[in-house]
Amino acid sequence: MSRRLAALLALILLAGAAQAAREPVLKQVDLPHSYYWRELYLPQLTTGPSSATFLPDGDTLIYSMGGSLWRQRLGDDTATELTHAARAYDYQPDAARDGRSVVFARYDGNAIELWRLDLASGREQRLTSGGAVNVEPRLSPDGTRIVWVSTQGSGHFNLFVADLDASGLHGARMLLGERKSALDRYYYSAFDHAINPSWSPDGRTLYYVSNPEIAWGTGDLWSVPVDDPTQRRKVLSEETSWSARPELAPDGKRLLYASYHGRQWQQLWLTTPDGAAPLPLTFGDFDRRNARWSPDGSRIAYIDNRDGNTALRVVEALGGATRDVVPKRRVTRLPQAHLVLDIVDERGERTPARVAVLAGDGRAYAPDAAWMHADDGFDRALQSAETHYFHCAPPCALDVPAGKASIWVQHGFAYAPWRETVRLAANRETALRAQLRPQRLPAAFGDFISADLHIHMNYGGHYRNTPANLARQARAEDLDLAYDLVVNKEERFPDIAAFRTDADPASTARTLVLHGQEYHTSFWGHLGLLGLRDHLLMPGFSAYRHTAMASPYPTNGAVADLAHAQGALVGYVHPFDTLPDPAHDATLSDELPADVIQGKVDYIEIVGFSDHKSTAQVWYRLLNLGFHLPTGAGTDAMANYASLRGPVGLNRVFLDTGGKRDAAAAMAALKAGHGFASNGPLLGLLLDEAKPGDTLAAADRHHYRVALRSPVAVDHLELVHNGKVVKAFALRGDRRSLDAEGELDLAGGWVLLRAWNDGADPEVLDLYPYATTNPVWLGDHVRAPSARADAAWFADWLTRTIEAAAARDDYNTAEEKRATLDELGRARDAYRALATGAQGSEPPHGAR
Repeated sequence: MSRRLAALLALILLAGAAQAAREPVLKQVDLPHSYYWRELYLPQLTTGPSSATFLPDGDTLIYSMGGSLWRQRLGDDTATELTHAARAYDYQPDAARDGRSVVFARYDGNAIELWRLDLASGREQRLTSGGAVNVEPRLSPDGTRIVWVSTQGSGHFNLFVADLDASGLHGARMLLGERKSALDRYYYSAFDHAINPSWSPDGRTLYYVSNPEIAWGTGDLWSVPVDDPTQRRKVLSEETSWSARPELAPDGKRLLYASYHGRQWQQLWLTTPDGAAPLPLTFGDFDRRNARWSPDGSRIAYIDNRDGNTALRVVEALGGATRDVVPKRRVTRLPQAHLVLDIVDERGERTPARVAVLAGDGRAYAPDAAWMHADDGFDRALQSAETHYFHCAPPCALDVPAGKASIWVQHGFAYAPWRETVRLAANRETALRAQLRPQRLPAAFGDFISADLHIHMNYGGHYRNTPANLARQARAEDLDLAYDLVVNKEERFPDIAAFRTDADPASTARTLVLHGQEYHTSFWGHLGLLGLRDHLLMPGFSAYRHTAMASPYPTNGAVADLAHAQGALVGYVHPFDTLPDPAHDATLSDELPADVIQGKVDYIEIVGFSDHKSTAQVWYRLLNLGFHLPTGAGTDAMANYASLRGPVGLNRVFLDTGGKRDAAAAMAALKAGHGFASNGPLLGLLLDEAKPGDTLAAADRHHYRVALRSPVAVDHLELVHNGKVVKAFALRGDRRSLDAEGELDLAGGWVLLRAWNDGADPEVLDLYPYATTNPVWLGDHVRAPSARADAAWFADWLTRTIEAAAARDDYNTAEEKRATLDELGRARDAYRALATGAQGSEPPHGAR
């Protein structure tokens, strides 16, 4: 291992000592909702194949797997590694028609550049160097030109074309130019993109996907003469999702592409260059994508996730006979070592866990069948690329380049991280045993189960997840309850077939898997619906502009009423990335304040896929008004993604159920506020022996007892009273543990304990470490001194919401608009009454 890598690993271990600067992966891409395009479009590190190309003989494939390019002949079980770059990963090969070279995309943690490999000599040649994201390279049939997608110069995905000879690229140019849409597009850039290019057999035409004046999905199938881009033509209108990748057959008559076409999974379809009604070529409840014709058109190679992980298969175009391309034997470019990792808990019992293995070449490794996952951000001063990890049910065996390797094992929050750097000998097996050390809260603070209230089991990612595998993911993360929220991805509902109102049969004694719903409306704010007793609420989304479901009705309040009629709990999920500003934000349309004051909200994700500190500031104002609104927590993990905000259980709520592990006990504890939310630190709070969620009799002086146990160093541990810090605890040593007690003068309102850091920590795959207990209430229905100002702030907020709702012109009926504005108006009137009325002991409607 190099000195640079050794220093890197040391910095990671000491990362808590300084504020970290976490930034998104591929931060140069200027598109919203990075968690979609990064997973659904850009290549990701997987242990299975991710893309392939035929060599001219039609019997040999070059494909990407594990970050390298490999060559394998059909019918042979030996794969030969062609590339292996240090601290970089290779993807998306495209072979020249003469079979002499292959172009591909290489990711080095900063950018994705195009390279060319000479297959005879092994010489690699860099083709682009602008620090942009360059993907999907395709060589023209005569090999003299290349088309690809790049963010160069704009941050948007655009088609580029260049001439190509032995010395490299010449005359690179954007083919179509930038175009800004007149539509407001929530999930996509205001600027059109052009992606998924391929050549016609004669080299004159490009087929691609683009979205001019398309609000949802990644657009339609298009063609364009490469030498006259003004003559582009729409081939087929259909909602696509980043990976349609149209490719014309060698006969020039059949256009192959991937589509879900009203279904839940992507399969292969055929249309024509003139856009004839498409017909399915393949079927199944899994994804087939990244399809390529063989040179003679007799075969199609594709990637699927039928068995969960990615796999490469080749199907005969006539007859459908299918062959799996499985590398049972691998000829690698570097000497290999065999690592066998065992993981045990404090009792010596084998325990599944999350594992990250970083070898001396600066690349991540996992067992051949494991799902590799990647973080969505990292601190470039500490790491050369994002953290990659897998879930291990020990013992786990994997091949790693010989030399030094760093292993990180994590099992939830109640165990200390385990790290070891080892030297692995070539052609030898090394057995390693990770002994996990518990660091639990003292029993006096509660008997907790942990729950992630916001998981999406499948959401269009590389893998195909199941309830049984979700249970295994949760078990590895020491997560007791995994709540899969069924939700639409535009026109799809990927997990709708899994929905049920009772515990999933895949649940185990250690892990409970439940299914609920996330109701989508990006106008009012997203809702989590837990414990529906009869059915999903349909259509599942509203306020989708430029569609038949454009109406802002039903409001979140109306959805909450329908959910409560089924006995469900309703929560606001991933609420705020910044603190709302009613004074200046004319687009503020979030309905949270209206639904809280009308008693329609049962919890809020303080720790979730949003900024925890900003969300907490809104929460404190609601608590100041006497609303007993408990915190929940949910990762919003797309659990079948290779690159995700995660893992499952990254954000979780610890519920004091008295040791009960059933859904009813968990939901009762959530509703009552008995617990705390966290992405790492464990918090214990007793106030005069009362726990979070409890109410104390009014008194002037109170005895507190607090505890902290954390897998990472904590910068701040504080008692907060009515939104103000009244006690900051000095943390010393490794800043991961504290027990303290004392006395405080506290007059009415609420008190909670929180822990937080100024910046990111590489061992918490989130913005920064953060945890908060629910409040202990001081007296019955006592509001904070700032209650009037807080009520006025929410009244101003709802004025903005009413203005935004009134400006909408896409309600289905006048009655829908009237009902919406009346509902919001009543809520604003209630806040105005609190802002101007006398301080009293009666709670506002919905406070309990």
